[in-house]
Amino acid sequence: MPKSIARRKTKKAVAKRFKITATGKVMTSQSGRRHLAGSKNRKRKRHLAKLKQVDKTDVKRILANLPFA
Repeated sequence: MPKSIARRKTKKAVAKRFKITATGKVMTSQSGRRHLAGSKNRKRKRHLAKLKQVDKTDVKRILANLPFA
């Protein structure tokens, strides 16, 4: 039986945290919504629910852990 070609695995922790859009942007959820929400107003919590674009300095590291993205 021939040896299989070595392939990189997807880091599942990274796959759960980040989403790649059709145009190639890396999106993630914003921090600050998990707890202590009583002191934040509704508008602030609503805006924290939206995805945000990852900084360009981190994109290369994220995509390295998502070989099939």
